Amino acid sequence: MKISALLTSAGINIGLCVLFLSLYSVLRKQPANVRVYFGRRISEEHSRLREAFILERFVPSTGWIVKALRYTEEEVLAAAGLDAVAFNRMLVFSIRIFSLAALLCVFGILPLHYYGQNIQHLRIPYEDLDIFTIGNVEKRSRWLWVHCLVLYIISGVACILLYLEFRHIARLRLLHLKRATPNPGQFTVLVRGIPKTKKESCSSAVDDFFTKYHASSYLFHQIVYKTGKVQKIMTGAKKACRKLKNFTDTTVDQSCKAITYRCCLCGASSNSFQLLPTDEVVPSRGKVDLDDSSLNIDNEECAAAFVFFKTRYGALVASDVLQTSNPTKWVTDLAPEPNDVYWSNIWLPYKQLWIRRIATLLGSIVFMLLFLAPVTFINGLSQLDQLQKRLPFLNGILKQPHHLVQLITGYLPSVILQIFLYTVAPIMMLFSTLEGPISHSERKRSACCKVLYFLIWNVFFVNVVSGTVLKQLDFFSSPKDIPVQLAKVIPGQASFFITYVLTSGWASLSSELMQLFGLIYNFIRKYVLRMKEDTEFVPSFPYHTEVPKVLLFGLLGFTCSVLAPLILPFLLVYFFLGYVVYRNQLLNVYRTRYDTGGLYWPIIHNTVIFSLVLTQIICLGVFGLKVSPVAAGFTIPLIIFTLLFNQYCRTRLLPLFSTFPAQNLIDMDREDELSGRMEHIHHGLHTAYCQFPESEDIQLEEIRTVGNDEDGGGCSSGGSNGKGSPDELNGKGCSDEPSGKETLQEQQQPRRDLSHPTLKGLPVSRLQTAVRCVTFLIRLQKRGLS
Repeated sequence: MKISALLTSAGINIGLCVLFLSLYSVLRKQPANVRVYFGRRISEEHSRLREAFILERFVPSTGWIVKALRYTEEEVLAAAGLDAVAFNRMLVFSIRIFSLAALLCVFGILPLHYYGQNIQHLRIPYEDLDIFTIGNVEKRSRWLWVHCLVLYIISGVACILLYLEFRHIARLRLLHLKRATPNPGQFTVLVRGIPKTKKESCSSAVDDFFTKYHASSYLFHQIVYKTGKVQKIMTGAKKACRKLKNFTDTTVDQSCKAITYRCCLCGASSNSFQLLPTDEVVPSRGKVDLDDSSLNIDNEECAAAFVFFKTRYGALVASDVLQTSNPTKWVTDLAPEPNDVYWSNIWLPYKQLWIRRIATLLGSIVFMLLFLAPVTFINGLSQLDQLQKRLPFLNGILKQPHHLVQLITGYLPSVILQIFLYTVAPIMMLFSTLEGPISHSERKRSACCKVLYFLIWNVFFVNVVSGTVLKQLDFFSSPKDIPVQLAKVIPGQASFFITYVLTSGWASLSSELMQLFGLIYNFIRKYVLRMKEDTEFVPSFPYHTEVPKVLLFGLLGFTCSVLAPLILPFLLVYFFLGYVVYRNQLLNVYRTRYDTGGLYWPIIHNTVIFSLVLTQIICLGVFGLKVSPVAAGFTIPLIIFTLLFNQYCRTRLLPLFSTFPAQNLIDMDREDELSGRMEHIHHGLHTAYCQFPESEDIQLEEIRTVGNDEDGGGCSSGGSNGKGSPDELNGKGCSDEPSGKETLQEQQQPRRDLSHPTLKGLPVSRLQTAVRCVTFLIRLQKRGLS
């Protein structure tokens, strides 16, 4: 690729960035878009945007940048959680290390590359990018020690900064543990693999087991029920049918006529309900027997339960120890936060999870292999000679003016790749869901790892491998020569990596800031469908897509810093712009529903270590190709030092991210007991984990009977006008007239007619009875019948 093609791609992306940033600064001021650009602040801070017509609303400004930079880390932590702070520190780390790398490589190494051989240089816009890579340095050059020295400086400073950030996030995690609001998850253990027996229910088995083996700390438990969508419908229907058999007044009055109406979609007529003969209904009067087998819901229980403990330390001990000699039974883990529970997966059989993990792993591998075809094709777009050989029908286009060829080689490949990559995150999220995670955050972290592996493999390695295939190189012919092969081809792929940073980096940040999908959805909902604003829905930050993207750019920066330093200025612009954009989005747009406590940082740490070791191995191969034994010899100790540093961090800091220190938990338990807060915490545990939040008690006071009463029987529908006398409206003619205090209150309150646009004259007393029955079942379900 020529420098002019690179400048063309950079110019296009700079223009798009300026356009999007200007549009954003205007659109964010419009009252119609306030829920798109200030969703978190409206939902949590209840702030509003002024709607007065002023000229300032239509003038681009940079005030949002100043506001985003003004917030301190403590304010970000309070507003967006520890995960947002960890993501922000990743950007800060990248800015620091690549600022140093750009200073050393651009001013120290880049001139050595440009003047590495005694050749006639053209004007810089017409020079090839290979001139600015280490491929232009002669063999046995006496200046290769500069590359080795810069590699040592970058690796050493990166390790120091990485350790400081790791320690800082670990300290914040301990402070996050001691936050003022008690976390119910610290007192709760999720138990799976509960053995089922015919003699007793799961609830009794859980109570007996923990009363026997954890008597000093066990408090109570809550059984988990099957919550699939189909299961919810079937279970609700069966319970309603069983319960309705216990009431005689559920018989539909035979004087009611079936109501027919036309469907608004297809125009066909249909009966609103079917009349049943009264003789088919089994009469049964009296109160409902709570011991009726029809109300037994043990068969809907799954082998999982939330077990609550008196102290945090008791829950920690119960979650860490092996409960029985069979590791697949009575499996215990610390429960996630109530808002983080993924109820659809908790009831899955524990023995089934390993099969799901293997299946999703195989599915991810197959998907990564299928993605090789588009990546190989896209890589060929940046190589004109190979493109003309493999796709002869493009010869006519490639003979067009020089600017069109620059567009094809400098901008089009990375744009096409970016379009294909939009399908990766949803598919990986689906795979992560099928694995059976018990929390939303675990599912998102699993998807984050999958997307990260996918990007590193397809964007980095596959591009390198496909480039060698195009050049007729057998990449995997000898595994021991892989570092040498990487050293040969990576400098040649620097042009594609630079354009990828421009399109997937700069342009994607502008798109993230604009919130194009949210903007279009808001416009269609308000102005096309004429629907009210959805005040409840506020998106959460997509860590599973943004963390892998930033880490991939870090990998490209480390591997190309010494070999092709021209990428570093473009990366620095991305990290600086990303620091501002992501802070703005976290503080204004995205709402934090759950927080992992900084568990994304071990992923970040491991990826940075991998990037450093890979860079050092590639440089080792480069020094071998350039016949510089001194530089190659000094690189080997650097690799060993980096691996030892990683092992030290894993021993010193990583355990703080896998469990909680018993010392801190015991101190917190004693402090709560001395202050008297422990009893209040125990009381709050009863309602912390609500599996059916939508199953609230229905207020029957709002349901009124409409129609007249005949012969003291069931309340039937009234006349054509749907009106009745005051006595009839008060329900005095009903056979199931309430008595006592309830009757007096109903007589004192004015009755309101209940009408429906298509079901006029509906016997509402039947609906009222049905609602009472369903409410009774819901209350039984909440209590768990345990």
